[in-house]
Amino acid sequence: MVELSVMADPADGALGMSITAQALDGVYGRSAAGVRARLEHDRLGCWEDVADAETDSEGCISEWRDKKLERGLYRIVFDSDYYFVGLGLTAAYPEIIVTFRMQDETDAYLIQVMLSPYSYSTHFRIT
Repeated sequence: MVELSVMADPADGALGMSITAQALDGVYGRSAAGVRARLEHDRLGCWEDVADAETDSEGCISEWRDKKLERGLYRIVFDSDYYFVGLGLTAAYPEIIVTFRMQDETDAYLIQVMLSPYSYSTHFRIT
């Protein structure tokens, strides 16, 4: 699950998005620890890296909490190949890319990602 929530920064009046990510392992029914992920922002048709991280033992990424982001098109690229090779499996999808639009800095976004070697599923919700 990738949870995106936006909060105002009282120090400078700017809006920032707090991001916590969690990937789930559909093969073993548990959190997916060790999944590399990259957050990118679309800038005039080109994807710009915003942050890189790896899920912890709970399948979470907490390093993105302090990132300040603006409206626009974003994507999270999950390196499923690296994760499944570590389990001794081969993935049909070496990367899983979840693209979403942040329409309002005051909304919070929830994205769930369930990984398996030959399929994946995502869920998107504005909370």
